[in-house]
Order: sequence, then structure tokens, then C-alpha cells
Amino acid sequence: MTTNKIQVGDVAPSLADIVEGLCESTHALTRRRSQGGSRQLLPSREDLIEAMELCRMVMFPGYFGPSEVDDENVRYHVGAKLDRVARIMREQIRRGLCFLCDGLDPVNCEECESRASRLAGVFLTRFPEVRRLLATDVMAAYEGDPAAGSPDETILCYPGVLAITNHRIAHELYRLEVPVLPRMISEHAHSITGIDIHPGAQIGEKFFIDHGTGVVIGETAVIGNGVRIYQGVTLGAKSFPLDENGNPIKGMPRHPIVEDNVTIYSGATILGRITLGKGTVVGGNVWVTRSTPPSSRLAQAPVRQESFAEGGGI
Repeated sequence: MTTNKIQVGDVAPSLADIVEGLCESTHALTRRRSQGGSRQLLPSREDLIEAMELCRMVMFPGYFGPSEVDDENVRYHVGAKLDRVARIMREQIRRGLCFLCDGLDPVNCEECESRASRLAGVFLTRFPEVRRLLATDVMAAYEGDPAAGSPDETILCYPGVLAITNHRIAHELYRLEVPVLPRMISEHAHSITGIDIHPGAQIGEKFFIDHGTGVVIGETAVIGNGVRIYQGVTLGAKSFPLDENGNPIKGMPRHPIVEDNVTIYSGATILGRITLGKGTVVGGNVWVTRSTPPSSRLAQAPVRQESFAEGGGI
């Protein structure tokens, strides 16, 4: 009979032996080296979190960071925060590029340095459009939830607004093909809110996630305007196409297309590259693997109610 108990010997292992085991160069989790033998740089999670908090101050001035923001000082406030974002993102994008660089010395790679500077500049030019989209998301949250006392409340309190803020910023980096960083940003929001949106997902205006916990939106999902989803909803893949070696083929469209003004209630699971037609309503806990025409209504079969008298039916 086998046992999972650990056998304790007479001699305790030395600290040096434990360190050696943890640092073994052939370990599966050991970071790879460049052709020149140096270690690739890793992006800093802490710096990215700081950048995201600064981005929130830029997108919603006065709501996050200093609250004493008015018409006279808002440009100074936004400019100062944006300058810090630019500095952080140039370095973190460089680190992301260096991590995948095959050069002899990726740490001092001039090509990565130059490309990071260009990508950071283009990234920042997208901020006005991101802010416009976020304004529509905030109003969707306010108009879509009778419990919301004001748009300000949704900005300050709603996990769905936090998640979509991170997503819209991460999505711009994803579109620029910046390695690693978009996923780190989206997973930071995931860890806080329980809402898992892959940075590759395309999401239109006026998007509202109510409550939010347990929502999963896959990489190739396409979501139209005015879509509302509730907690526990999954927009996932039905299957993973494999190559000749049995490995998943990356990048293929495999998640749902959700057209404008669709509502998906809690616990619903939508799988595969199917289309939910415009104006469709998906009820709670419904499992959907086929496309629907516009204005469809999908619901579970009605609950059967029976009465038991004097022990009948038991």
C-alpha cells in the first residue's frame, strides 16, 4: 500500500543542498539566457501597477490621486502623471522586448531601446480614445444599474469599471504586439476583481459588467456596443485546434462574437466561434454553443412544480 507521508531520515539536509536544488540551472522554471549568455530582463509587476494607477488618475482626474483638481490645474495634473507613465512604460516595454530578444546582449540592445521608445509614444497617443470609450462604459454602468447613485459612484466603486479600464489600456499594448505586459495588466485586474478579460478581446462602447465576479472573456472574443453581462458569464472556446504535434494552434478565432445590445445573465456559458445576434438576451445558467439570430431569447426550460399531499410522490 502506497503512502503520501514524508519519511524523515536521521540527518537533516543542509541549507546549501536545498539552495542548490532550487537553483539548478536545468530546472524547468529557470529563465532562459540569450545567445551571449546573459539573462533577459523581466518587466516589473510593481512598476506596471504604479503605471496603471497613474493611468487611472489620467483617465479620471480628481477621482484617483489628488482630489483637488479643477479647470485651472487639470492640465498640470494630467501632464505630470502622463510624463511619469511615459517613463515607466518606455522602460517596461523595453524589458518586454528584451525578454524575447535573441540578440547577444538583449539588456543593451539598441534595437529594443529604439523600438520601445516608438511603441511607448504610439501607446500614449491612444489615451484620448481610451478615455472616450471609458466615459461610455461609466455611463453604461450608471444607466444599467438602478443601485448606482451617480456616475461618480461607478468610477470609484464598481469592479467592472476597474476591469474594463485595465482592459482598454492593455488592449492597446496588445494591438501594438508588446510582449508580456498586456497580460500582466489584465491579470492584475483579474486578481483584484475576479473578472478575467484577455487583453486581445475586442470590446465596443458602453460595455457594462454588473457585479462581475467569475466573468471570463477569451482572447478572440468580439463584443459589440451596448453589451451587458453579469457575474459568472463565460465567453470561452469550445475546443482547441491542434497542430500535427498535438499542440494547440495559437491565435485562431475560437471565442464568441457578441453583437450590439446583447444581455447575458449570470452563470451563462457561451462557447466557440458562434454569433449572438443583435439584441439577444441569454438567461441565467444557459449553455450556448450555436449561433442565434437577432433578438433571440434563450432560457432554461421552466421549473416543474409538483405538490405532495400526505406523503404522495415520496
